[in-house]
Amino acid sequence: MLSTITAAETQFRHEDGRRRKEIALLASIRERRAAETRAAEHAAVVPAAWRATARASWPRPIGVASATPAGAACVA
Repeated sequence: MLSTITAAETQFRHEDGRRRKEIALLASIRERRAAETRAAEHAAVVPAAWRATARASWPRPIGVASATPAGAACVA
């Protein structure tokens, strides 16, 4: 009789531990999917590609001559 009770308790602990692991796994899957959804929503709000605005002149190292003629003006 005592071995039957011990076996039942052992089986219960085993099943309970397994159930807790499965619940934790499902919770982590749910959290990851929610995070992916939030990231996708954030990506939809943020512009896809950031482009620099056109500038009148670009910086160049000291001593390098300009490629444009001296009288030409940059059109932005």
